Amino acid sequence: MSLVRVAVIGIGNMGAAHARTLVAGEVPGAELVAVCDVRQEMESWVSSNLPASVTYWQDAEQMMSSGTIDAVIIATPHYDHPEKAIQAFRDGLHVMIEKPAGVYTKQVRKMNEAAAASGKVFSMMYNQRTNPLYIKLRDLIASGELGEIRRTNWIITNWYRSQSYYDSGGWRATWAGEGGGVLINQDPHQLDLWQWTIGMMPVRMRAFCSFGKYRNIEVEDDVTAYVEYENGATGVFVTTTGEAPGTNRFEVNGDRGKIVIEDGQLTFWRLREPEPEFNQRFTGGFGQPECWKCEVPISGVETGHPGLIRNWIDAILNGTPLIAPGEEGIHGLTLSNAMLLSTWTDNWVDLPIDEDLFYEHLQQRIASSNTKKDKAGSSSQPADLSQTFK
Repeated sequence: MSLVRVAVIGIGNMGAAHARTLVAGEVPGAELVAVCDVRQEMESWVSSNLPASVTYWQDAEQMMSSGTIDAVIIATPHYDHPEKAIQAFRDGLHVMIEKPAGVYTKQVRKMNEAAAASGKVFSMMYNQRTNPLYIKLRDLIASGELGEIRRTNWIITNWYRSQSYYDSGGWRATWAGEGGGVLINQDPHQLDLWQWTIGMMPVRMRAFCSFGKYRNIEVEDDVTAYVEYENGATGVFVTTTGEAPGTNRFEVNGDRGKIVIEDGQLTFWRLREPEPEFNQRFTGGFGQPECWKCEVPISGVETGHPGLIRNWIDAILNGTPLIAPGEEGIHGLTLSNAMLLSTWTDNWVDLPIDEDLFYEHLQQRIASSNTKKDKAGSSSQPADLSQTFK
């Protein structure tokens, strides 16, 4: 194969953007040959905005089994990501899915199993993994520069959303439409980076989610979670869509210092000697280890969505290692599922979570939800990119 024939399923904000990226020739080795959306009116959008060579389909299953494509980018509503991916793998297609991996881990686990059985290239649209700041943080931790992790703390509250935002679509902020609130809609990138940069998942969690605290919605819009790791380290994750001005600060403490990412900057306060060694030899009263504020060189440019699509195509054509393997999407989703389950049961939750129990609680909320999820394959977001919402 020298050219990958790509189709996009779901022509909403992100699907339309990915289609335009491919048409613009930003991904060598890939050609956009088809798009799919269940809404018939999208056919006119396709004919007006994409080359005549791009075929419009209304039925995703027919398109995927047609033999006219090699790979799909899935940008449908959250619930449909695993379903569409599983069908694509069955049809022998390579797959890239938008975040989140799905709504509940039980569904995503089946998707991962289908991916493994297919032997096809499976990637997640975790574009923040191309951010040089988080790449450097991951490198500093993996190389031992920060020592053993003791504490993580992420305050991500700059997701302000007004009531008019939620009122812009009946599917928004509903259990049946989106499957959650700030955790499933705004935070998937941070939840992924939280575990990806430090290289470990918590072993248990206690979380407190508020539902409709600041807005007239049925899902979570304010969350505070406390986690514990196997090595004894602890962590806190705080997020909301109801505060202004917001904060985005990720702090990681180790026994060799502290790293903070905030306002687009990485700062490393490095101890001259590990804290345990200082503590063992120190005999004074109020001393502490000598600390240096280090300027860490950050190289590279964030390539975002186009960069991840290029990486996926390179993996298909040349075997290039994936930046964001699709199978890893379950990790961040596990964190958000655990936060909700801890709140619903008013108790600690061990990881991995009880997937059947989470599914049971979720179904109860879907049954009483104010909306039913959009039909599989629809975009659920306006195609007008000037109205982009995340």
